[in-house]
Amino acid sequence: MPHPSSQPQQLVVLLTLCVFSVTGCASLPDTEAILARHTAQAARFESARGPVSAQKSAAIVAELKRKSGDIDILDKQIALEQAINDNPLVLGNKVTLLQDGPATYAAMFAAISGAQDHINMESYIFEDDAMGQAFAQELLKKQRQGVQVNLIYDGIGSINTPKLFFDDLAAAGVAVLEFNPVNPLESRGGAWLINNRDHRKLLIVDGRTAFIGGINISSVYSSGSIIRHAPKPSEGDGAWRDTDLQIDGPVVADFQKLFMQTWDKQHGKTLMPKNYTPVLAAVGKDIVRAIGGTPDDPFSLVYLTLISAISNAEKQVFLTNAYFVPDPQLLQALIDAVARGVDVRLILPSYSDSSLVFYAGRAQYARLLAGGVHIYERQGALLHAKTAMIDGVWSTVGSSNLDWRSFMDNDEVNAVILGRDFAAQMTAMFALDQAASLPIDPKTWADRPLQFKLKEWLARLWERWL
Repeated sequence: MPHPSSQPQQLVVLLTLCVFSVTGCASLPDTEAILARHTAQAARFESARGPVSAQKSAAIVAELKRKSGDIDILDKQIALEQAINDNPLVLGNKVTLLQDGPATYAAMFAAISGAQDHINMESYIFEDDAMGQAFAQELLKKQRQGVQVNLIYDGIGSINTPKLFFDDLAAAGVAVLEFNPVNPLESRGGAWLINNRDHRKLLIVDGRTAFIGGINISSVYSSGSIIRHAPKPSEGDGAWRDTDLQIDGPVVADFQKLFMQTWDKQHGKTLMPKNYTPVLAAVGKDIVRAIGGTPDDPFSLVYLTLISAISNAEKQVFLTNAYFVPDPQLLQALIDAVARGVDVRLILPSYSDSSLVFYAGRAQYARLLAGGVHIYERQGALLHAKTAMIDGVWSTVGSSNLDWRSFMDNDEVNAVILGRDFAAQMTAMFALDQAASLPIDPKTWADRPLQFKLKEWLARLWERWL
C-alpha cells in the first residue's frame, strides 16, 4: 500500500491517518466462535442460470474432494464463506493467472480496446507517468467512441497525481470519483473518513471481464521480476513482482456489484445508463467467489475468509504477501497449523518501499520460526503480490495485504478460486518465487545485528496503523 510515496511522505500520511482516525472501523472477528457456528451447513453454488440444486451442489463438492484427496477444508470452508458472504460460489468461469506488470497491463489494454459498452475502473494509485498516461489515452479513446468510462481513484493513494490529470479525463466525459478526498471540505456524506482508503484494484469491461490483484496504475510495475542479477536488499533493480487475475464469466456480476456499491457509498453522480448487468453465460470450469471488504462491515470478510481457511488447512498453507504485519490471531493460526502437521510457508519481501512495514513484519519472524513456519524473502524484485494457496484446492488472489490496515480500515477485493487445476498453477508460481528467495534460518536470525532488532521494536509501535 505505501507506494509511491517516499519515506518522509509516508510518515506524514501515517501521522495524519492516526490523528484523524474515526471510530466505527471494522473489528477483527473471533474466528473460533464463528467457525464453530457455521461448520454444519451444506455447500451451495450458483451458475449462470441461477442457484444450483442441493443434489448437484453436493455432487460438485464430492468431485472436488475426489480430485483433491478427500480434503475436509472444502466442507468446512465453503460452509463458513457462504455464511458470512452475500456473494455465492459461482460456476462456469475462466480464470487466467497474470504474473507481473507487463502481462497484466497487456491483458488490460486488450480488454479495454475491445470494450463495446462501458469500462468501470477502481484503483488505489493512478499515477501521471508514462503508464498512467497510456491508460488515460486508451480510456479517452474509448470514451470518444461512445464507451462510458467510470473511474474511482483513492485520495491518499493518488495524492501525488495532479488534479489536472483527472480534470482532463472528466472534461472528456469520463465519470471520475475521488474516494474519501484528502481535503475535508470536499468530503461527501457528512463524515470525513480520512482513515478509510480504497485499496482495491479492479477493472471491469462491459460487465463481462474483470481484473483484480495487486497492480496499481504506475510505471513501477512495467518491468517484470525475472532475476538478471542478485541485488542487495537495499539496492533493488527496478523490478516489481506482482500477481493479478483476469476473470471471465458469471462471477463478474458480483465484482460489478462491488464497484457500484462503492460508487453509491461515495455519493458519485448518477452514472450514464449502460448495460451494467448483461446476461452472462458460462465460459469455463472455474469456481469463483468475489469477496469485498470494507470498514462498514461488522468484521472484515477478507480477513475471516483467509484466517478460517488457514485454520481448516490439513496439508499446505503457501502465502505470498507484500506487507506483512500480522495480528495475534493470524500469527496463532499459522503456528497452530504447523502443530497439526501442515506445511506452512511464507514468501515475504527482502526489501520494501516502506521500512516501517518491513521491520514491523520482521519483528514477528522469531515467533513464527520457533513455531515451525518456514519463511523466505524474495530476492531480485520488490514483492507486491498478495496470494494464498491452501491444500492444493483453495486459492485466493486480491488486493489485501496481511496487515491491520487491510483488515480494518481499507476497502479491499479478493477472489477465491476452488479447484485443483488452478491451485496447481498457484503452486507452480509459488515454487518459482521460492526458488528466487532466501530462506530465513532460525539460528542466523537470532544472531542478527542489534540495530535490526531496534528497528523492529520501534516499527511495532506503529503496527496498528501500517
